[in-house]
Amino acid sequence: MKSTKQKFHKTVVIDVVGLSQSILSQYTPFLNGYLEKRNKTYIKPMLPAVTTSVQSTYLTGKWPNEHGIVGNGWYDRSDSEIKFWKQSNHLVVGEKIWERAKKIDPSFTCAKMFWWYNMYSSADYSVTPRPQYHADGIKTPDCYSNPPELRDELQKKFGQFPLFHFWGPNTNIKSTKWIKDATLYVDRKYNPTLSLVYLPHLDYGLQKYGNDTNKLKKELLELDEVLKELITYYESQKTKVVILSEYGISNVSTPIHINRILRENQLLEVRRERWYEHLDPGASKAFSVSDHQVAHIYCKDASVVQKVKQIAKQIKGVDLVLDKNEQKRFQLNHSRSGDLVLVSKDGFWFTYYYWLDEKNAPDYARLVDIHRKPGYDPAELFLDPKKKMAKLRVILTLLRKKLGFRYLMDFIPLDATLVRGSHGRIPENLDFYPILSTEIPLPKKEISAIKVYDFIWDQMTTKI
Repeated sequence: MKSTKQKFHKTVVIDVVGLSQSILSQYTPFLNGYLEKRNKTYIKPMLPAVTTSVQSTYLTGKWPNEHGIVGNGWYDRSDSEIKFWKQSNHLVVGEKIWERAKKIDPSFTCAKMFWWYNMYSSADYSVTPRPQYHADGIKTPDCYSNPPELRDELQKKFGQFPLFHFWGPNTNIKSTKWIKDATLYVDRKYNPTLSLVYLPHLDYGLQKYGNDTNKLKKELLELDEVLKELITYYESQKTKVVILSEYGISNVSTPIHINRILRENQLLEVRRERWYEHLDPGASKAFSVSDHQVAHIYCKDASVVQKVKQIAKQIKGVDLVLDKNEQKRFQLNHSRSGDLVLVSKDGFWFTYYYWLDEKNAPDYARLVDIHRKPGYDPAELFLDPKKKMAKLRVILTLLRKKLGFRYLMDFIPLDATLVRGSHGRIPENLDFYPILSTEIPLPKKEISAIKVYDFIWDQMTTKI
């Protein structure tokens, strides 16, 4: 009898952040035509519908209560610190899809191009943002790679990784184009069996402008061109193409300042340094780690949980208040998750703001500073409209940097109402569900996020 073995097809998974039916329009002509020819289905959003949690579920086939990624950040009780946007792959518990494949075929290789938790991963080739922080306070754009020499090769060929176009007020297509160019370079050099590609461009415009395709015309056309180049290349290489997204982004108009509410109820503590106030999580009875439309509330002890729960249920714009037992319904109950998890209603989102007077806001509040802020801050996408000639002042500040002087790029507004789009909750409308497109058959009805792993695996494999 002839033996049966499993063969892996060369496959690319392109993560188009923010892609949902709601933004497909006349400004995405290539993508529209491509998806019409393919099998396509909706992915039922998981909770929380945020980048690191969703990607970890897609790559492990496990829910957050197993892989442990309960959000883009969480409170580390052991050292009483809030940690956002960490990068070590060791934080993700569970076998990754490429690790499973390598057990079957040791020659299987994986390139992880800007998907999150990319450092110290078992993927064969990886590239991820990693700025340099110098002793004089200057932050220099850079990236991290495996193998290490790949970083130098890419930056020699395509220029320094455009970090300040990847996130911040100056975000634009440059970073996505750099990722595209680096991805094609890695594919040509190493020919990985599986490539995971992250295209962030659409995410920024949607958060700035909301779900208005006319305002997003430029961003949509630019992304469409990048996708055309990538997909055309991979199809010429006989590569199986998977298109997916992590979430859709819907319109918001009302921020919820959950930490201010907890402070007004004498639950949150701050410490004063100079004239600034800093959130003191270790001393607080309760505080929020806010992450788009989801907020993890951590309580100092069990005695205050019910009090906080009652307060949260009275807050305008809060849809769900989940204790540890209720979190099981969404497979979110984990030691890293909050004692309570709050989910906003449609049109609302949570800020990290805890100061009651702007003059007491910490210095980092007006900076692009994703690691020090105790929560996600989409206001980092804007220049403060209150600062006259802000763009000119940014140019002058950059000149100081080039001349070697210390500088402070403090141009981020403290006005959360500028933000027009958000995600994290499970929307009622299918138009805002993420999308999965493959060459293999897909169910007509939406699939759960945990099943994306299975369809990627099925796309890569066949029995011969």
